[in-house]
Amino acid sequence: MVVGEREQAEADRVFHALADATRRDILARVIRGGQSVTALAQHYTMSFAAVQKHVAVLERASLVTKQRKGREQIVHGDLAALRRVSQLLDAYEELWRHRVQRMDQILDQE
Repeated sequence: MVVGEREQAEADRVFHALADATRRDILARVIRGGQSVTALAQHYTMSFAAVQKHVAVLERASLVTKQRKGREQIVHGDLAALRRVSQLLDAYEELWRHRVQRMDQILDQE
């Protein structure tokens, strides 16, 4: 698997975004259906501004999109982005499986 700089930067943003439990929870909620940032904030014991920052991290990673609806911003999960994440993880799994197989071959030779 050859990963270019662009793919590495995307992977860094995605893994950073998914490393936080709150962001994973926000993503799960908006995948089930778009929600306003205000509605999302009601689920957490943190400030509205903190939830906005979490949403911004998810947006930079292209995992969510925001759509203005009147005075509110509705957050939607991006299923295509999740598919790309899945493909990226599959590629890493393949890489490591190949490495383990290669190590097994080397150990069998000795």
